[in-house]
Amino acid sequence: MLRRTLISAGAIAVVAALLVLIPLGLARDPRPAACLDDPSTFPEAGVEGWSGEQLDNAATIIRTASALGYGRDGQILGVMTAMGESSLVNIDYGDWETRGFTNPDGSRTTSIGLFQQQEWWGSVEERMDPATAATRFYERLGRLPDWQQLEPSHAIHRVQINTDRDYYARFEADAAAVVDALSGACAAGPA
Repeated sequence: MLRRTLISAGAIAVVAALLVLIPLGLARDPRPAACLDDPSTFPEAGVEGWSGEQLDNAATIIRTASALGYGRDGQILGVMTAMGESSLVNIDYGDWETRGFTNPDGSRTTSIGLFQQQEWWGSVEERMDPATAATRFYERLGRLPDWQQLEPSHAIHRVQINTDRDYYARFEADAAAVVDALSGACAAGPA
């Protein structure tokens, strides 16, 4: 009798879990991820001066962040970072070539890609792949237990180790506009 009661209770728990989880799974809208793959859904006039390849790269960052479980705030941080590091253009050169900057130990910087990641972030191919570079950024951001409580620029600074912790603040409004516009384009469907 006890065994039958335990089995019945277990069956009821499984059915109850399915009744809750299945609708939640069905409630997810698959459009946003697919929409971010389709530049024809992006605002034709661009967003706050960002357009074309820049919006494609922002969409990759947003899509990657979303797949890793980051919501709007995390997505904005990723886009802010790439705006500040590369103007959302996947470049194969960095601070050494443009400004002669060196690492604190005096060695030449090796930064490339959207996030201007140096060689310790991964291979050249990994750092030049926008999705992989974004994944590496979010992996490091995720190791900061308090990133949500920090000023966005300060959280980015802790990941990127920039010389000025307030450097990225100037990109926050644009990044929010881009994230919201691309997400809104997905919700609205193709233009």
